[in-house]
Parts: sequence; C-alpha cells; structure tokens
Amino acid sequence: MLGTGIIKGLLVTAKNLVGSYHDPKRLPTIEYPEKRYKLPENFRSFPFLVYDGDDANAGLRCVACRICEKECPPQCIYIVPERDEKGRVQKKPKIFDIDFSVCMGCQICVEACPFDSIKMDHHYEITATNRFEGLLVHLDQLAKPNSYFHQIHPADAAEIDARLAEDKRKAEEKAKAAAAAAAAKAAAAAAAKSAAAVPPPPATAPAPKPDAS
Repeated sequence: MLGTGIIKGLLVTAKNLVGSYHDPKRLPTIEYPEKRYKLPENFRSFPFLVYDGDDANAGLRCVACRICEKECPPQCIYIVPERDEKGRVQKKPKIFDIDFSVCMGCQICVEACPFDSIKMDHHYEITATNRFEGLLVHLDQLAKPNSYFHQIHPADAAEIDARLAEDKRKAEEKAKAAAAAAAAKAAAAAAAKSAAAVPPPPATAPAPKPDAS
C-alpha cells in the first residue's frame, strides 16, 4: 500500500511524543551538566591503567610487555620499560603514553592485555587547548586504583579480582609443594650422606672348628 512507511514513521513519532510526558526513559534531554545520565557498564571512552593497593608505582599491574602497543590499530600507545642500574629490563613501564587525539576507543588493547592492566574509562569530558600536547596522556594520569575500576565496571572488576585471587592461591600452593619437595629431597640426601659416613663394623675372625679327636 502506498504511504505505509510514512504512516508507520508517524506512529512511532506519535508514540514517543505521548510517552515522553509520562515515561522518564523517553525524555530526550536532561539538565546537563547539573544532571547526568547513568552510563552503562559497557560504556567506553579512553583507556586507563589499573593498580592494586594505595601505591600506583608498586601496585601497577602493567609489566611493560608492550602487547597493547603492538596490537593498537592507530598506534597511539607508546611504552618504554624500566631498567635497573645494569641495564636489565624490569617488569614495569618507565614511560606509558596514550595519544587521545589518535585513540579511537576500539578496546583492542583491553582484549590483548594478558594481565588485566588496561581497561576502558567512563570519563569522556576531555578538553585541551593544545591538540597534541594537551591530549597526550602520561603514566601518572593514566594510573587509577582498582577501587575506581570497581565503581565503573563492578561485574568485570569482581570477576577479575576473583580470578587473580585464585591464581595467587594456586601459585602459593605450588610454591609450598615445591618447597616441601625440596626439603624432603635435602633431608634424604643428608640422611644418605650420614649413613655413608658411618664406618663399617670390624670384621670378626671365624670361630675355630672343634677337634674331631
């Protein structure tokens, strides 16, 4: 029938118009910024780094493996690992920069990270007077506590914490079992060494045979 699509479109418009007077979910606008929408848990803006505890330097989950840097499609992540006084690479980043002017929020870095270190933030109100330096975010700005991660992604954060706790428990049990096995092996070796050190008893002469006469 000619004009059916137009009639359906008008019905949808009328339904939304009438519903907006009594259904809060259909309100098209809010008094921003005094009022704000509650963002869904799967909302994502830009990446941030998670750290455990109170110290961002000691509790940072990132080990500077640079997987996210290599997997990033627009190549907006730049990482330099920390090194000790002998030049050996340490499992922590010295530099971790993300260029927000290039980042497209694809979340591939989150999916590639094997340590649950990098996650997507809910903060989207980002302004800068300089397009390049102002949107180049450094490690101290990216690091946020695990408690913040729980606020914006509670289900994901709880699942990750449970998995990390289970992995830690298994690692501790494995370490205890290895220590017990090493102690038992050392005790067995010490017992064998002690037994070898004991001199054998002196040989006794055979008893004389009785005289037949």
